[in-house]
Amino acid sequence: MVTAETAVVLPVLLLVLAAAVGALVVVGAQLRCVDAAREGARAAARGEPAATVARVARAGAPRGASATSAVLGDTVTVTVSAPVHPLGPVPLRVRVSASAIAELEPGAGSSP
Repeated sequence: MVTAETAVVLPVLLLVLAAAVGALVVVGAQLRCVDAAREGARAAARGEPAATVARVARAGAPRGASATSAVLGDTVTVTVSAPVHPLGPVPLRVRVSASAIAELEPGAGSSP
């Protein structure tokens, strides 16, 4: 009887484990996007060129990420987004993104 119960419960436990691992992968990628957006916003606030801001932001982001920056008044917004495959070869894709806003430093201008 124990063998039959184990045979019924084991697939459910594996599914729960796969879901937990997938959730951790997505959360980790989200945190990397947040950090990358902050780094890009800092670079943009210093007055770095847009290409440098995008390179700095993509350096800390998950693979395949894109970074955009926009200046509005005295602030700059950097957005980083990336596709994430939480279960590896399983054809499931989640897109995570994060934005960071920084105030332009004096004399930085609006180069990003």
